[in-house]
Amino acid sequence: MSRYTGPSCKKCQKLSQKMFLKGTKCFTNCLVDRQKAVKEKRFTSGPRNKMSDYGKHLREKQIARLTAQIGETQFRRFFTKATKDKGQTGEALLRFLEVRLDNIVRRMGFAVSLKAARQLVNHGHIKVNGRCVDIASCLLKPGDEVSIDPKTLDTVLVKQGLEHAEKTAQRPSFISWNAATKSGKLVRWPDRAESSISVDEQLIVEYYSK
Repeated sequence: MSRYTGPSCKKCQKLSQKMFLKGTKCFTNCLVDRQKAVKEKRFTSGPRNKMSDYGKHLREKQIARLTAQIGETQFRRFFTKATKDKGQTGEALLRFLEVRLDNIVRRMGFAVSLKAARQLVNHGHIKVNGRCVDIASCLLKPGDEVSIDPKTLDTVLVKQGLEHAEKTAQRPSFISWNAATKSGKLVRWPDRAESSISVDEQLIVEYYSK
């Protein structure tokens, strides 16, 4: 699968949507915020270009895919898996994206961004139920416990992540955090409202249904 190596900010700028691809850096000097401010000054009145229905569907799909930082083929596989789920397809899709190992590592606070979390996983620093797992797309299930190599706790990357998590209290309720052992457990499936991807999932379902 091809890997994007260009500026992360360009992805957000193209869709005019903050996807927090750079973690805490997205809260300061954001291109999307500056872009919106310029547009508000320039187009305070008058007609604007109307997006087509297809454009709206495509935009939501792209926001979800780019926020999860995965390729089109992998995203399509997640959607196919979601169609086989007993619940609503859109909610199932977001749930699967939410319980990916790299995303859980980020939401536990081991990293400030998904890119940094994926690096930890790929380099073999993360353990699931005591076993090393280096596949970022691995889907967790309730009861799975995630921990990190004790030696990695002293790195600047992890320290920044843990400090940010404690400062912002960002850990969701579907994760049980053990501060003493620096480990967390997925205690239940995340609810729709707890998803870190801000999209209209029904538009994504309609996009693939055409």
